[in-house]
Amino acid sequence: MGNSDSVVAQKRLARFRPDERPVIKGIFDRLHEPRSSVSSGKPTKVLSLDMLKMTMGKMASESMIKRVFQGMHSIDPGVPLARGDGIIQEQLVIFLADILRGTAEERAPLVLAMAEGAKATATTTEQIRDFMEDLVSAAVQTLAHRGHLRAWQPDRMGDGPQGVKLLAEQLTSELKSSDQNMCDIPCLEDWLFQIPAMAMFLELLIGEGLGVGLPSCPPPTLLPLCRYAPWSDLCCLLNIPLLMFLSPQMPAGHSAPWRLLFSTSIHGESFTRLVFNCKSKGPTVLLVKDTKGHIFGGFVSQSLEVKPQYQGDSRCFLFSVFPYMRVYTCTGYNNHYMYLNQGQQTLPNGLGMGGQHGYFGLWLDSNFGHGHSKARPLCTTYGSPQLSGDEDFILDTVEVWGVGQPPEEQEEQDEKKKSILDADPEIKAMMELTGKTLHSQGLREPEEDER
Repeated sequence: MGNSDSVVAQKRLARFRPDERPVIKGIFDRLHEPRSSVSSGKPTKVLSLDMLKMTMGKMASESMIKRVFQGMHSIDPGVPLARGDGIIQEQLVIFLADILRGTAEERAPLVLAMAEGAKATATTTEQIRDFMEDLVSAAVQTLAHRGHLRAWQPDRMGDGPQGVKLLAEQLTSELKSSDQNMCDIPCLEDWLFQIPAMAMFLELLIGEGLGVGLPSCPPPTLLPLCRYAPWSDLCCLLNIPLLMFLSPQMPAGHSAPWRLLFSTSIHGESFTRLVFNCKSKGPTVLLVKDTKGHIFGGFVSQSLEVKPQYQGDSRCFLFSVFPYMRVYTCTGYNNHYMYLNQGQQTLPNGLGMGGQHGYFGLWLDSNFGHGHSKARPLCTTYGSPQLSGDEDFILDTVEVWGVGQPPEEQEEQDEKKKSILDADPEIKAMMELTGKTLHSQGLREPEEDER
């Protein structure tokens, strides 16, 4: 950017640290090709669509790369543009600043241009959904190409392309469009503000696709770590888009590692084995597929325990995966979050979430192979509809994943954090007798049983 610098571009560039600004400007120098200016006819430098395809081709489809180019081309930098449809440096700088450091108000026009075209003032929900399919697919490709899958193995997981379509539909369903299913800039601004995943997908694709590599802007984490899964024997119900959807709904988000506890494909169709593998293992995710092809499940925020009372708390939720991807959180109507019982004569034996005995939002009978999802009209605890193909369903597959550290490891870490004074009361007593001041006594958080 020379003597006739774009004021807009300079202001956007100022959002980056001084040591990062040469990096942002250098991206254009790395990708440009010669072209003449519209106003002067003198040679100028531009970024072409072909060069963008060469740069991003392994991380996004051709249609998504064209959308990115449209977004860049829609920007008015306040200086003369190049002949043809090339992108000048000022346009690229503004685009990078708005994607990597921008607000919902600044990103909304770019999303509109990428979905509909450079001069559009509104678009349809169908166009947004198509754009989201391209963007989610590109995010998955980028994670794989850059080695950010965090030990997950897509070739041993569920239908990824189907997961892309389902996640795109779920994200699009959050749009508050007009009666004609039209979305203008204010509609998109509100949507982008409410859906942080959108910004993360765009940051990942543009940051990694163009090789930005800013120290202050590492690639966003979109997946939890897979700590354990016997991949050689497993073909799981999870897919990468589903993980991208479910993980942020949980209290610890992407920071909690996942580990397989139970799968019918490995451990067989045994309720006793399911209970043995999963009780007292910390928070868990239950996934169920019925013989009609519906996939659904629930998140349990506390360790499963066999007892005749309801358990869990308001962080529990139910969800559907197929034929649509949704999460159903607690309504506050009752506290029937979770139920697990076995070997009782007078109470139901099985695993249930939401509703009530004989009328659960999700129920797996201890007579393994059968379950129900009853909701007329909705589950009282979670507000969920019927999740299964039939109200009384037959099981095809069941999986349970532990989320977070196993309780025994957490207890070990908590023990290590304790002061030596807590571990050895005799030392504490001797220090008090000799008049030593216990400087940390009033600074540490009280233990649970001291509150």
